[in-house]
Amino acid sequence: MEIIDINTWKRKQHYDHFRTLKDPYFGVVFPVDVSKAYDFAKAHDVSFFGKYLHDCMKAINEIDELKLRIQDDTVVKFETINASATLMRSDQTFGFSYIEFDNELDLFLSHLISEKNRIETTGALFPLRNDLECIHCSAMPWVNFSGHKEPLSGALDSVPKLAFSKIIKENDGKMMMNVSINVNHALVDGYHVGLFAEKFQHYLNK
Repeated sequence: MEIIDINTWKRKQHYDHFRTLKDPYFGVVFPVDVSKAYDFAKAHDVSFFGKYLHDCMKAINEIDELKLRIQDDTVVKFETINASATLMRSDQTFGFSYIEFDNELDLFLSHLISEKNRIETTGALFPLRNDLECIHCSAMPWVNFSGHKEPLSGALDSVPKLAFSKIIKENDGKMMMNVSINVNHALVDGYHVGLFAEKFQHYLNK
């Protein structure tokens, strides 16, 4: 973990302004083409959700601003960001997971499977690990949403929040998915969200 010196930070004025707002988060929704990721998952008999979540996390972990958090009035940058995803049980309730990131897809998927099994068998809402070294994310495969709002606790928050929509197959055969991302503007700007969108699409295409 790296502590950011706010006084010499190039974002000091942005941070000082946005951190005082009642709701410093801003959000956008953008489409991604998941055709190749879907074909990969089917060809290798792996979870499609796990595949695109892994691509998402690879992109997240390449953008320093998405690794920043506010912790006790201090800005810190974590080395690795993990995925805290909502995972549905067979009874249609869900639990919050904590999926440790790994660059290797197989290892990441094994962490995902372990969390799915834990949530299904324990009935617990909260994960065993709960910290700022993550992003919060949800899949909503029932709705092709074009807008999205995350619930906020009212407490100081700095964890990026993402949601993934239903897949729509277009006339040209492309499979498109909308992605919602909400971030704290004291730490992240539109440029960084755009960079994330580009990197996410890059990994989906590989």
